[in-house]
Amino acid sequence: MKSLREFDIAFVGLKPGVHAFQYQITDSFFENYGPQDFSNCNATVKLQFDKKSSFFMLKFEIGGTITVICDRCGAPFELQLWDDFDQVVKLVENPDELESDEDPDVTYISKTESHFSVADLIYEFINLSIPMQRIHPDDASGKSGCDPKVLDMLNKMNQPEGDDKNPIWKDLDKFREN
Repeated sequence: MKSLREFDIAFVGLKPGVHAFQYQITDSFFENYGPQDFSNCNATVKLQFDKKSSFFMLKFEIGGTITVICDRCGAPFELQLWDDFDQVVKLVENPDELESDEDPDVTYISKTESHFSVADLIYEFINLSIPMQRIHPDDASGKSGCDPKVLDMLNKMNQPEGDDKNPIWKDLDKFREN
């Protein structure tokens, strides 16, 4: 397992206020998390780390590109990532007792900690930046970026089959009119 130490923030030595961090994320980052359904990740994560006395406010800005498979035509294409996420990290006495809290935007860590790893948050936020439905974007002329041969096949499959209806269903058609 590759070490993710570069994503540890030593907050004890930071002065209160806003601090900026930037990370370049590539496919090697995801080796620790198992296989992904995308490749060629070239993401930039900008993190604003606002340190307060008993909590931190983190703002993640995700940008860059990844290669995904189109859900419509099956061809790979480059998808733009662009999103931002906020996370609050609270310093508490017993973080295990508060982890059952229902708010996903709040993370609890012990007051005795000196480092906070943002690697898992970066992994989660990059995956949340990828849309559920991945379809080629339209080109400048408004045409689909999908493979035209596949689109033609899909259109043929969606065409109604002529008037070769089975005669046993003809009497049911009169019920549609009612």
